[in-house]
Amino acid sequence: MKKILVLGAGGPAGYNFIEALRLAPEEFFIVGTDANKYHLELSQPDEAYLVPVCSEPKYIDEINEIIDKNEIEFIHAQPDVEVKNLSDNREQFHAKVFLPSKKCVNTCQDKYLSAETWNKVGIPSPETYSIRDESLESDLANIIEVLGFPFWVRATSGAGGRGSTLVKNEGTAIHWIKYWRSRDVDWEFIAQEYLPGRNYAFTSLMKDGKMIVSQARERLEYIYPYLAPSGITGTPVVARTVNNEQVNEIATKAITAIDPKASGIFCVDLKENKDEVPYPTEINPGRFFTSSLFLAYMGQHLDIPYANIQYYYVKLGFNEPIPKEIPKYNVLPEDFYWIRHIDCGYYLVNGKKWKE
Repeated sequence: MKKILVLGAGGPAGYNFIEALRLAPEEFFIVGTDANKYHLELSQPDEAYLVPVCSEPKYIDEINEIIDKNEIEFIHAQPDVEVKNLSDNREQFHAKVFLPSKKCVNTCQDKYLSAETWNKVGIPSPETYSIRDESLESDLANIIEVLGFPFWVRATSGAGGRGSTLVKNEGTAIHWIKYWRSRDVDWEFIAQEYLPGRNYAFTSLMKDGKMIVSQARERLEYIYPYLAPSGITGTPVVARTVNNEQVNEIATKAITAIDPKASGIFCVDLKENKDEVPYPTEINPGRFFTSSLFLAYMGQHLDIPYANIQYYYVKLGFNEPIPKEIPKYNVLPEDFYWIRHIDCGYYLVNGKKWKE
């Protein structure tokens, strides 16, 4: 039985990764760690350990003790901070990883660097501008002249729409950034072109620059959108499968533009412009979208095993062969809906239900 360590196992994202592996055609011994004792109770791994936050100097030593004690063979990190720490220090951990290169992870986790990379190679992406504290008002004046209203202000890194708001006047932008500074938050901020179209999530597994398997979804509704100024709270309560060749093509190009030899998990966010062209807005490297259990669950329901991308990711992490017949794109049929909410569980619904 393979032994796997999940860093940041607590909370919905860690829970969903572990649940996907529980649906796989083989059993795993799963050890989970988290810095939050309450969240750690949610994921129910075979063994659970409370650990320091990953920025603590003793963190790596404590993780290695857990690895050695449980004879762990492979490590997966779910939150972005854990992904970056594991990536930057991969040589120090006592188990295998299957991650993109360090440079790729760092570029993907910086929305400004990602957009800059895409613009250089001509991949359609939102116009993006840096906002500097020392020239806040002049930077915003220049941005307003170019972008007009509305536009987005957001943090350059972080998930869940961190630090983002839709700006419809100069005062909002200035006071938004000053608000975060008053809380001693040191995020860097960018301004980005507002894209009014559909919102896509593209989950993919790559190996040496080649697509192994992928599936796109359209996000239709977020959890408690009225609680966030941006209307985006990190994860959808309603999403549906889509098989859109333009999304597939642009998402793949966005990944390989950053790393032509890309390997590992790449979850790409895309948003359509006014002409319905999907633009990549960010890539989450090395970890799965929070609601990626959708794909594995639907695959089991429809007897499409290749949809359990988490399972094939682990197999590649163990350097095991995978079937050649896995479809690179559109592994699932479109128009199936994943409906979920806090305290309500999750439900898979065939969209034909509402068309009959």
